[in-house]
Amino acid sequence: MTSSPAPDAAAGRRTAAFFDLDKTIIATSSTAAFSRPFLAGGLLSRGAVLRAAYAHFLFLVGSADADQTERMRAHLSSMVTGWPVDQVSAIVAETLHELIDPYVYAEAVTLIAEHRAAGRDVVIVSASGAELVEPIAAMLGADQAVSTRMEVVDGRYTGEIDFYAYGENKAEAVRRLAAEHGYDLDGSYAYSDSITDAPMLSAVGHGFAVNPDRTLRRLAAEQGWGVLTFNRPVALRRVLSPRASVATGVAALVGTGAAIVVWRLLRRRSV
Repeated sequence: MTSSPAPDAAAGRRTAAFFDLDKTIIATSSTAAFSRPFLAGGLLSRGAVLRAAYAHFLFLVGSADADQTERMRAHLSSMVTGWPVDQVSAIVAETLHELIDPYVYAEAVTLIAEHRAAGRDVVIVSASGAELVEPIAAMLGADQAVSTRMEVVDGRYTGEIDFYAYGENKAEAVRRLAAEHGYDLDGSYAYSDSITDAPMLSAVGHGFAVNPDRTLRRLAAEQGWGVLTFNRPVALRRVLSPRASVATGVAALVGTGAAIVVWRLLRRRSV
């Protein structure tokens, strides 16, 4: 398996790099990060914020099992019932840089830039809602985003889920995008911190476990996937101008040593 991003244009192939979001690109839970502004906007109660904080704690320590994850999904689905979509989008737009910008991994930004330079599309694939994921993907300069989609009627969430971007559904979405855009999945890459994304990592030729727990690390060894450690959250605005893409900011990140860290980690796979 090729360990470092290599140009595909010369080979005449179209490929992509698929990135999970939480704890892979950003060092926090994108959903929990917005609980306070949702409270201030009257969308959440204090009790709901406390439950979101508990869910965030489980997320950070990696102790949420499949049953807990499903209960959290059901809770979040119930919680957003009746919320106005426009208000949610406005809150996200107003607070995005404050809440997400400081938690973006420098190593992830560099890696995204390397894939773009190699001619690959960059796709964010996250179980969080589209209203959160799509603005974050745009901020990162991603080409596309796959996310959970809630049913909307008359401008409000009904509480029903049209598409849950989780587990095998992520892999199915990756294969669907490959069919639509002509991606060669054998030459494509995928990155995630979660064992639940094993189907997505298996769907491409170059899977990488990022900050894996013991279970995912063991599976990565069995499957021959790469293992990366990201541990340098940075404020994205420090390395990118408001109108710049991730690719144009890579030179600034190289100065921080992030590119060297990623290069060394990737090189270990080829030794």
